[in-house]
Amino acid sequence: MRHIVMWSGGITSWATARIIVERHGPDAVTFLFADTNAEDEDLYRFNEEAAAKLGGQVVRVADPRERDPWDVFEDERYLGNTRLAPCSKLLKQAPARRWVADNTTPEDATLYIGIDWTETHRIPANRAGWAPWPVEYPLTEPPYRDKDFWIEEARRAGLEPTRMYDLGFSHANCGGACVRAGQGQWAHLLKVFPERYAYAEAREERLRQKLGKDVSILRDRRGGTLKPLTLKAFRERIEAQEADVDADDIGGCGCFTEAA
Repeated sequence: MRHIVMWSGGITSWATARIIVERHGPDAVTFLFADTNAEDEDLYRFNEEAAAKLGGQVVRVADPRERDPWDVFEDERYLGNTRLAPCSKLLKQAPARRWVADNTTPEDATLYIGIDWTETHRIPANRAGWAPWPVEYPLTEPPYRDKDFWIEEARRAGLEPTRMYDLGFSHANCGGACVRAGQGQWAHLLKVFPERYAYAEAREERLRQKLGKDVSILRDRRGGTLKPLTLKAFRERIEAQEADVDADDIGGCGCFTEAA
């Protein structure tokens, strides 16, 4: 029996992998890493060190053309956002699904995803999307732990988690520039990684010009009317020190929590 952990480089995928290695031994476990080509550099360091300590193997998969999310948006002529993000499907789910289908069968493999006890509502659609492969979610089982616990647990094991957590990000995906994120995270990205923000701002504007449409990642809710809010306009709002930036709107990655 093979045990395939969907590995993002984040702390919950590590926690899931550790549990499965403890249950089944390292030789039976594969850590399947779908690389978006937009990850923080420190995530690759974490991948190597975590795999070495756990004893398993990180297998990297990616888009056949090695695209990043912005390349996908241009090719698909659709700007990813909190509602729908084609990068999730084409850079995460599709490469992982191809590897699983090419290297395992539903009869000889179980998949594991780092959904925790706060996200159990996502399980039915996720399980249906990966059918006929069986999927399990070890972090939904007691005892119930949060990310802070697992970060400290990794450190107790002599492993330093990816720097994204210490830098104030809630997850480690796409270098903090996830299009599923909200105003709070994009404001934080501007502060911590202004060069990444500038890249996303330029690519968003390029795609807007290419499509000839008023589209954006973020949404402006002022006045009770939902309307587009470009990264350029959002940056200018922050630089003008306007008070109506929704710092609590964090959002977050959900690439492996949807149907594949």
